[in-house]
Amino acid sequence: MPQPKLKLDRSRHAAPQVFEHLRAQIVSLDFAPGAALSRVALAEAYGLSQTPIRDALIRLAEEGLVEIYPQHTTVVSRIDVAAARQAHFLRRSLELEIVHTLARRPDPALWSRLQAEIDLQRASHQAGQTQAFINADQAFHRAMHEAADVAGLWELGQRYSGHLDRLRRLHLPEAGKAERILDDHQRLLDAIVAQDAPRAQAVLREHLSGTLSQVAEICKRYPDYVLADYAPSDAEPPAARVSGA
Repeated sequence: MPQPKLKLDRSRHAAPQVFEHLRAQIVSLDFAPGAALSRVALAEAYGLSQTPIRDALIRLAEEGLVEIYPQHTTVVSRIDVAAARQAHFLRRSLELEIVHTLARRPDPALWSRLQAEIDLQRASHQAGQTQAFINADQAFHRAMHEAADVAGLWELGQRYSGHLDRLRRLHLPEAGKAERILDDHQRLLDAIVAQDAPRAQAVLREHLSGTLSQVAEICKRYPDYVLADYAPSDAEPPAARVSGA
């Protein structure tokens, strides 16, 4: 098991910090599906008692990111495609309304903020900094939630996004994927600036469908990482169905 590195903020409770840190490592695939997480080893690595470790693992289990076997071990769960589809449905529903709202409300400060995130994301990609690229991607979408006065819904969506985010992480290295994300973000911003709500929604719908439209191929490449017994969604062609990967 890789040794987690976290400098604890002593002004905050330990368990939420351990949860956030472990969750980030799971979503980034530093802890791959099937990896064992020893409570004893984690407590030693973090320099904590087992109680905050246990509490953090329980929260991860509630999000479906780990499976806890009492008196035995905890393992990182495989990626549940059905759960990823539900997270995608939630995110798409929210963000279609968000971009519609933003495209009807001129906000030069927001436009500058979104452009800055695109520029940062492009620079991160050119420098080969994958995590910085992902962070800027998240910041771009979070900024839209905040501008639409629904920041709390961003946090809600994050609680359901673990399986989808891991699928997206597997998909990101595909040739041209990062460039398509950048192009989509720029086209989305251009539509918002032009106050063209229908075009903004069309771009967003296309943007968010990318990973799920390729889920069959992802399942074939990573059969040990993915649970894929599901019915195809609107974002996937019928041929994309995979069972029992």
